[in-house]
Amino acid sequence: MIEVVQAFDRAPIAELPTDDAAALERKLETARKVFADRGGWLKTHQRVDILRRLVGLMQAKRDHLALQIAREGGKPLADARIETDRAIDGVRNAAEELRVMAGQEIPMGLTPAADGRRAFTIVEPMGVVAAISAFNHPLNLIVHQVAPAIAVGCPVIIKPASSTPLSCFEFVAMVHEAGLPPEWCQTFLPESNELAGALATDPRVAFLSFIGSARVGWGLRSKLATGTRCALEHGGVAPAIIDREVDLDRVIEPLAKGGYYHAGQVCVSVQRIFVHADLADAFIERFAARVAALKVGDPVLADTEVGPLILPRESDRVQSWIDEAAAGGAKVLGGGRVNASTLTPSVLVNPPVDAKVSTLEVFGPTTCVYPFDDLDQAIARANALPVAFQSSLFTENLRTAFSVAERLDASAVMINDHTAFRTDWMPFAGRRQSGYGIGGIPWTMGEMTERKMIVFKV
Repeated sequence: MIEVVQAFDRAPIAELPTDDAAALERKLETARKVFADRGGWLKTHQRVDILRRLVGLMQAKRDHLALQIAREGGKPLADARIETDRAIDGVRNAAEELRVMAGQEIPMGLTPAADGRRAFTIVEPMGVVAAISAFNHPLNLIVHQVAPAIAVGCPVIIKPASSTPLSCFEFVAMVHEAGLPPEWCQTFLPESNELAGALATDPRVAFLSFIGSARVGWGLRSKLATGTRCALEHGGVAPAIIDREVDLDRVIEPLAKGGYYHAGQVCVSVQRIFVHADLADAFIERFAARVAALKVGDPVLADTEVGPLILPRESDRVQSWIDEAAAGGAKVLGGGRVNASTLTPSVLVNPPVDAKVSTLEVFGPTTCVYPFDDLDQAIARANALPVAFQSSLFTENLRTAFSVAERLDASAVMINDHTAFRTDWMPFAGRRQSGYGIGGIPWTMGEMTERKMIVFKV
């Protein structure tokens, strides 16, 4: 059994039974069999109808789903409602994408050998999907992994994070209620990490969707069965550059949101802020004041802006990284503890370049500020790490905006916005150690499909 507790105060919520090796074998074989029976595949209009009914079921439970996210995951209720709305729209997006997802004609007759032929491609589901999810968006991440599989016709086995499984189990129950046969979407809550690895690396799995740490993700990729494809979404140490030509009134609020949303537990959360030396003092004063004003506390309260970290040990880890940076000369503004799992937000000014907070993903409620004199220097430092995900630049100069956007090593560059901006239909992907493959509802649907070419000789 797994005990699910509230992230803020560790109060028990529920107990869920775990799956053993025999259960995993049953689920994998069920998924394999249902996909092998091509005559039993659900037609496109059936999948569209299921997804549309699912939207209605989720809308009817919007407030319940948001409160559940706040309780098990610690996300402030206001943000949990936004996550729920995004998840609902993600399901809708998957259904709508089927209207335009199609193959294409391949030109023939371009050489004498190709005369008298007509060729085109069709789109087919890839096969069994194994999806391993993360805790920080316990409903929306599940939707990003499961809804595309349902839409394209792949059977899926979804493993939620052990600390936040309730949102996943409730979502899958609604999937079945919407009309998807249970064998096409199964949950898996393993009793050990070894069984999670066994799910990902089983040769019956055609596609692995993994959201989590780089260490685990790359480790699983190295063990995938021959032919299994994957998409890995890890994290970054997101840089934001503040140019000298900027209006600070447009900078403070987005950086406070991007750095402390969900207590910094976001893979593209603002972490490294490079600010021009001419603006540094004014920015640091105003930014630290705004961060200090953030309402910290129980995430189920309507006015809470920053809640807990997912586990007390994560709170301890983040605090130890902050202490290390302070010992190395960083100036710490704010900080402190609310309880075992909740830290008061802090700002670190000029931590050492080799400190953990400067080189590794903090995943906690702190940001680092580094003044710079030369824009080239800021870009070089932003690009210096082996991770590369989303980044941002604040400037009023159009030439600077284009120049820096092209020079930043990132999968996305936000101009005059924080690094954590995302819509669920846009491509979302990490470069280098930050990930592999492309996320986003339509893009994931593409990754879970294969093109088959059909050639007629006429």
